[in-house]
Amino acid sequence: MTRAVLSLGSNLGDREAHLRAAVAGFADVLVAASPVYETAAWGGVEQPDFLNAVLVVADPGTDAWGWLRRGQALENASGRVREVRWGPRTLDVDVVHVEGVTSDDPELLLPHPGTPDRATVLRPWLDVDPEAALPGHGRVADLLAALGPDAEAGMRRTPVVLV
Repeated sequence: MTRAVLSLGSNLGDREAHLRAAVAGFADVLVAASPVYETAAWGGVEQPDFLNAVLVVADPGTDAWGWLRRGQALENASGRVREVRWGPRTLDVDVVHVEGVTSDDPELLLPHPGTPDRATVLRPWLDVDPEAALPGHGRVADLLAALGPDAEAGMRRTPVVLV
């Protein structure tokens, strides 16, 4: 069984609908969907706030590349364009972690290199898996705590329910 953690983000168009479409696209393999958080954008590009969530998915027939391609297909279906690095997007699906897999391929770095520093991924992941650990980095709860007391200051849990 291949189990993966995926992060979702949207800050263009109907953000909620884009996240729901991503959840629908993984419905056949969905184990858990986190609460949705509204978060300030980062990366140096002026843009609207994001809605973020994390999915846990599992499927014996999908490897790490399969999760990546499936996420990219959903991004494309949402009309995502890649014009500016860390720029606004209709839908972003990142493969954060695939159980038992590490990769240094530039197209699929696993675990996702930004994860230890992103409360926008760590908080929702912790919500759906309190015992989660990021290989090579430690427990997700400890990583979030290490970011300091202000790490979640720009995050607001929304009433949006994805499943």
